[in-house]
This record gives sequence, C-alpha cells and structure tokens, in this order.
Amino acid sequence: MNKLESLELQANQLVDLALKVGADACDVVVASGNSLSISVRDGKLENSDRSEGDNISLRVFCDNKVASVNSNTVNNLEALAERAVSMARVSPDDPSQGLADKSLLADQATITKLADGLDLVDGYLPDAEELETLALEAENAGLSVADVSKSMGASAGHGTTGFVLATSDGFCGSYERSGSSISTAMVAGENTGMERDYDFSSATHFEDLLPAQHIGRSAGERAARRLNPKQVKSGNFPILFDPRISAGVLGTLAGAINGGSIVRKTSFLRDLMGELIAGKNLNIVDDPHMKRRNGSRLFDSEGVANEKINLVSSGVLQEWVLDSNAARELGLNTNGRAARSGSGTTPSTTNCYMEPGEQTPEELIASISQGLYLTETIGHGVNMVTGDYSKGAAGFWIENGEITYPVAEVTIAGNLKDMFLGMIPADDLEFKYSTNAPTLLIEGMTLGGK
Repeated sequence: MNKLESLELQANQLVDLALKVGADACDVVVASGNSLSISVRDGKLENSDRSEGDNISLRVFCDNKVASVNSNTVNNLEALAERAVSMARVSPDDPSQGLADKSLLADQATITKLADGLDLVDGYLPDAEELETLALEAENAGLSVADVSKSMGASAGHGTTGFVLATSDGFCGSYERSGSSISTAMVAGENTGMERDYDFSSATHFEDLLPAQHIGRSAGERAARRLNPKQVKSGNFPILFDPRISAGVLGTLAGAINGGSIVRKTSFLRDLMGELIAGKNLNIVDDPHMKRRNGSRLFDSEGVANEKINLVSSGVLQEWVLDSNAARELGLNTNGRAARSGSGTTPSTTNCYMEPGEQTPEELIASISQGLYLTETIGHGVNMVTGDYSKGAAGFWIENGEITYPVAEVTIAGNLKDMFLGMIPADDLEFKYSTNAPTLLIEGMTLGGK
C-alpha cells in the first residue's frame, strides 16, 4: 500500500466515525507534502530547508449547520469526529452549505485516465547538491551582466503534494502533483541610483525548467535596463502591459466573475452575465486538464468532475466561477471550480488564460506614438465593487513606436470596465503561471507624472 492509499483509508475511517457520532454528512481532505529548497547569496549557501507532513481536515454537516476541524496528527480520529460534530451543533444555520450533488461527482475510471494523461508527477527528484548548483549558476549569470552591482540571492527547490478527498456520499479520490522552481533577484547601479528586478521559472517537471543561466541573465538585464529612470508628463496615453502584469489583470477579471463575489455583491460585473464585458476579440478559457500545468486538477475539492469552460467568448461573459455553495446561492449548478479554503471551499480558477491575439508585441509598440510599456505596478489600488483601478507604476516610455528610456514614480488609473472593453491582446501567450495572459494594449488610460 502506497502513502496515498494509506491516507485514503484513514480518510474513509474518519468519514465513518463522523457519521457514527451524529453527522448527517461529511467530507475529509488530507493534504500531504514534502519539499526541499536551497537558497544562496554571494556564492555561498544561505539556507537549506526540508519539510514533510500531512494535514487532515474534517467538515461535518448537521441540520443545515457546518463545522470544520483540522489536525496534523491522526492519533485519535474518533475524538476529532466528536469535536467537529459538537462544534456544528452550536453553529448558525447556513442552508447553502452541503456536499456537492452526487450526480456531478467524478468516477474512478475518469480520475485514473486523467492521472495518466495529465502527467502531474515528476519521477525525478533533484537532491540538495543539484539544487544548490542551479541556484549558484543563476546567481553567477546575473552578476555577470554589465551594471549589476550585487545579488539579492537565488534559490532552487522541488516538492511534491498529495490531495485526498473522501465524502459520506461515497466519493474517494486522490492525486499527486510535483513542482520545481528556480529564481533570483539582482540589483543594478549604486547608492541612490540602484534598481532591482528578478526572474524565475517554475514547472511541474524538473526537466521543463528554463536554464538557470537564462534566469540569472534575464534578472540582471531587467535590473540594468531600469537604471536612470525618468518621470513623464501627465495625460491620457495607451499602456502596454508586460505579460507579468497582464496576468494580474486577468486575475482581477477572474476575481470579478468569482461566484463568491457575485453572491456577496462585491463585483462590478455582478449584473453583466451574457453581456459584452471585453473587446470582441477577447476569449478567456479555464482548463483544468492541461498536461503538466500548475493549475491542473483531476477533480475539484468537492469531488466534482471538471471540464474546460469558456469564461468569456468574443468579449461576452459566459460563466461564473462556481463551487456548490455559490451555485446554490445563485440557483445554478457548480462547474467544478471548488478549491479547499480554510473551513470549507471557495470558487477558484484552474489553468486560466487569455487566448492570444494576432499582432506581435513589437507591432503593438510600433503603433504607439507616445505611451508606457508597463513592467511593474505598486500597491493594491483596485476597487472590486466599482471597478476603479489606480496603481503606482514603472516601465519604459514609448516614443514614435520605439521603446526609449525607463520610467518610474508614475501612476496609472482607469476603470476596469473600460479597460476590459479596450484590451488588445498580443500573440505572445506563454504558460508560466496558473493564470496567463499575453502582452495587452489598453488605450486611453490616465497616467499621472510630473
């Protein structure tokens, strides 16, 4: 019996005990993980961290009441079940809480097929020495870039996580996921003229990481390009969002169509289902079944089977991101986007991405007479109720279709409704995160400078 099978057995035992001591229904999640990370600075090992452990969470339902308990030990499962049921009996009523509809649960044959096809577990385990070598290579490559004055450190790591879910409706499933990463940050310049930047690579499989030397050089070059920034005049200008930043914009849109936000009426898109919310050339997809991707799942955190969905098609909003609780509140069915969160679940995207456009980033830059190529935002100036957007910014000034000099200490502002409607995606989509978008051009944003 392997470890996941052993954890499944314990999860089912806890389900039985919870029902025995008075729960009407329940589910058990076991999260198992182990990781190794190495960090270096100035050519020397700075830190080595290894962790391993399991966490078990029991959620019970009693007469429209719910409670959850967590433990990192499984020494006394019956006491854990009794405590959860006692807590539930004194909790407030919440009719929206409950297990997912049994007819929507993933079957074992589908789970097994997906596990084989998605290839989420790397059979190769790098040791501490190899990870240290990669971190040192990244740091050395960054320090070799002209104008880079020092390193802020580099790191490399690897880990594996396991997820087990058992419910009183008879569902029991599990899967593992591995992940590896390399990152470094560099400083360019001296004294008050210093600038910093970073780069990283992460992947489910070690062999899919970008070369450490590439990561280091990229971090160093990014930092050096930012030296001697200028301020620019205030006005309305087109803003070109680097993919690092456009992924965040897409994440904001995903948050605005999250079922939890719709239920709470805290989204500026709450009344726009079926309406045009973005440019007609804009398509946004959420796909939990992408091979070797960070957000892939065999089933959601309620055991519901999940499929690829189009959240936005030709600019029209098609779906909310739903778990069972949010779906019940809205009179809908879940679309298998539950993620475990604290004492319950919350709706969450999986591999969310914006489909690429037709123009290259260079063609979009060439179309701009004056504007900003945005590479960094500062602060959290987004009002999800109204859509107002305002952040500190840095990047590079575009003049007559060419990138000229670095820019800092400016702000950009607009309203997300207008921003989404005016988005033009480039053709450079890459899958680096769980949420990915290409370079984005947004016309007519307010830029605050000198």
